[in-house]
Amino acid sequence: MDVQEISDRLEIEGVVIRYTRGIDTGAWDLLDTVFTADAEIDYTESGGIAERYPAVKPWLAEVLPAFFPKRMHSLHQLDISIEGDEATCSAYFHNPMPLTVPDKDGGKDVEKVVEFGGIYHHTMTRTPDGWRSRKLHEEIVWKRGI
Repeated sequence: MDVQEISDRLEIEGVVIRYTRGIDTGAWDLLDTVFTADAEIDYTESGGIAERYPAVKPWLAEVLPAFFPKRMHSLHQLDISIEGDEATCSAYFHNPMPLTVPDKDGGKDVEKVVEFGGIYHHTMTRTPDGWRSRKLHEEIVWKRGI
């Protein structure tokens, strides 16, 4: 592995980390440093939408805080393959999200944790501003609490 490949791998890892940090903290503008302007994003396996980034960003900002006010990803096993100015990155993720639901017996609201485990599949491209994701498919492998 040469210095350029090491640098590219670290930068791609940073893109994926910025993605989860932006989602978890609600720093929606941080996603502008993750995706290309025309990126294709597919959240259908978790019940979301499949659209281009300009439609997905406001959808995330509206839907996630409304249903899941607390979010916390962990990432594992980033598998990065680079060919020139194109790359793929698949990363295992675990995403527990607590939410408050009404008690079915009419008592005090209760907190419930919904969890997703899966693989983020990014197709990356090198841009003048660095590596960006031009396609994201969220593959759900398991879910709990739904």
